[in-house]
Amino acid sequence: MGKPTGFIEYERVLPKDRDPIERVKDWDEFHEHMPEEALREQGSRCMDCGIPFCHLGDVVSDGDKGSGCPVNNLIPEWNDLVYRGLWREALERLHKTNNFPEFTGRVCPAPCEGACVVGINALPVTIKNVECAIVDKGFAEGWIVPEPPAKRTGKSVAIVGSGPSGLACAAQLNRAGHQVTVYERADRIGGLLMYGIPNMKLEKEAVVQRRVDLMAAEGVKFVTSTEIGVDMPATQLSEENDAVVLCGGATKANDLPIEGREFTGIHFAMDFLRANTKSLLDSEHEDGNYISAKDKHVIVIGGGDTGTDCCGTSLRHGCKTLAQFEIMPRPPEERADNNPWPQWPNVYKLDYGQEEAKARFGDDPRTYLIMTQKFVADDEGNVKELHTVNIEWDKDENGRFVPKPIEGSEKIWPADLVLLAMGFRGPEDAAIDQLGVERDERSNAKAEHEKFATSVEGIFAAGDMRRGQSLVVWAINEGRGAAREVDRYLMGGTHLP
Repeated sequence: MGKPTGFIEYERVLPKDRDPIERVKDWDEFHEHMPEEALREQGSRCMDCGIPFCHLGDVVSDGDKGSGCPVNNLIPEWNDLVYRGLWREALERLHKTNNFPEFTGRVCPAPCEGACVVGINALPVTIKNVECAIVDKGFAEGWIVPEPPAKRTGKSVAIVGSGPSGLACAAQLNRAGHQVTVYERADRIGGLLMYGIPNMKLEKEAVVQRRVDLMAAEGVKFVTSTEIGVDMPATQLSEENDAVVLCGGATKANDLPIEGREFTGIHFAMDFLRANTKSLLDSEHEDGNYISAKDKHVIVIGGGDTGTDCCGTSLRHGCKTLAQFEIMPRPPEERADNNPWPQWPNVYKLDYGQEEAKARFGDDPRTYLIMTQKFVADDEGNVKELHTVNIEWDKDENGRFVPKPIEGSEKIWPADLVLLAMGFRGPEDAAIDQLGVERDERSNAKAEHEKFATSVEGIFAAGDMRRGQSLVVWAINEGRGAAREVDRYLMGGTHLP
């Protein structure tokens, strides 16, 4: 490494976020930028560790506890290049493994940092921030330009879904010379990146559309407002193309089928987030075509990134109160014994939405170990309150952990708007069923990881549609992997990584 003692000399420093009270007044990104000298210092903290667990990108120990970067970013290499001021070379190394570092550098939870060797007994290297700085500088300096393939193979591939897996697959297959067409049911390309993640976390015109425009200039064809299996038969794609890749995501939301679920004012989180971003982009909310939290008592049921995004969005609307319910216990302040390095650290933190809620209302909006029992409405059928009970986790007669209510802990909460952010249970049915693709036990398109071929000849699957709900960086991993296997299927061999 350029500075072997950097991790000793310098502390971990992140760019300052905009003041929470100020940033909830707009929809701009909330991160500030660091000066180049500070970024070079942070890059120098990447130690000569011998085994860079940061780019392991695999499952370690028991269960499905991943560690490191799923796209196997060459993190020590570009950290060293940044330290030495070789930004363009750093960008080249970054793009070797990641098609869209401007996305992951903003929205990825950074499992690479959880596996950083420095993080064993100190704060890890600021990998995510350096990654974002590299690609942002690349665009600012004009280094990132369209690079269409030198020649075409004459093969055509249809990709269903324009989220991170679909875009990554398209970028790689186009690079190999195939003619790629991406189908998206929404009116804009980007899938989750466009309508699932709020603008303050990932700007649409400046970041997402910029990359889409670049891919279009390289020869990728995009078809919007076309839902495969509904507006166009899925079988038509397999008839008209040499291969089809299913990257439609896992968009069936988990519901909460309890008393009063039918009342007005109870919505799936993604319906809330999607409509908000579309209205923002279409008219800066002038059209009113979104679910407003203004002056409402808002309750978000469920945690994770989606729940956080609901909090941040509700605050920008001007909600009256905000509460977020988590059925799981509050994470510990430090790693538990059963969550050792290099696993992703499951520890308590304030994400941006909770930080903003604390600044606005004085405390973290989350309540842990709580379960909603029923919704209550006014005379017009509008939800007005919900009833909860605190719970504890205990084993049932089969040895499985189940939530058990704590007697006497019942509580009534005012609620004008309830947002269900409890994850997703699988992909939409139409395309999978029409193509006759076999499913796994979780209803996803069945295809082995690293092979991505489904039970139907010439049909492949990647991303959340194959693996279930996961991270953007895993979607990019799968899209790239599926492209490699499609290229191998079409050409008998492949040079794609």
